[in-house]
Amino acid sequence: MDMRTITENRTPDDQRAFICEFLGTLVLVFFAVGAAVLSGEYIGTLGIAFAFGLVLLAIAYTIGPISGSHVNPAVTLGMLVARRITVRTAVEYWIAQVLGAIAGAALLLLVAKQVPGLRTHGAFGTNGYGYRSAVGVNIFGAFVAELILTFLLVYVVLAVTHRIAVVGFDGLPIGMALVVVHLVGIPLTGTGVNPARSLAPALFAGSPALSQVWLFLIAPLIGAVLAALVHEVTHPALAAVRAARAASAEAETAARAVGEEG
Repeated sequence: MDMRTITENRTPDDQRAFICEFLGTLVLVFFAVGAAVLSGEYIGTLGIAFAFGLVLLAIAYTIGPISGSHVNPAVTLGMLVARRITVRTAVEYWIAQVLGAIAGAALLLLVAKQVPGLRTHGAFGTNGYGYRSAVGVNIFGAFVAELILTFLLVYVVLAVTHRIAVVGFDGLPIGMALVVVHLVGIPLTGTGVNPARSLAPALFAGSPALSQVWLFLIAPLIGAVLAALVHEVTHPALAAVRAARAASAEAETAARAVGEEG
């Protein structure tokens, strides 16, 4: 599987890519957040962390060749800053991801309400700090944690989805990175690192979660931008690769135009 088909300036089939990002984010929220909501007390932090990583791994190998399997507005922003996708593609992906996350959370809520005694209001797999954090991390600590954790995730995504990386193993390091991110982040904030994943459950959980969700929208996006900027510094060869591709594309266009005139 090669996830880089969309992350190297290739124009996707917009409709198929939109549908894949919608479905991928829906699946991520329903199954991964669902593991925390429905099974958290049985599987613990390790189980939840692997649920997120394995679900993302499955999604990557399923829709990666079509949309790049971003399923995360922060990843999409990182790709945009790194000039891997256009602004139009980024906006379309963001819309698909938010709608998919909301749909996934709605389906999860529907299932959760059928479980007697299961509390959904106020928690429901949402993220938080202060009294809503397992260890009571303050707002500054939560912001820094979310920024750093998202930085790692997006940096890994950028590093393994370009043409000079090893082909065929894109999904594995990304999935494992998400596992590690959750192992560190769950006790602190519940681990956001994905604005769509954080926003959707909060919409259904009520005011306690909504009052803090802003942090889980802003910090991951800043982390994504920093990851893209640092990646440009640490992987300068990519600039040459992109320049060569751009020159090749221009040459092909010119040759095609000459052929049509002839």
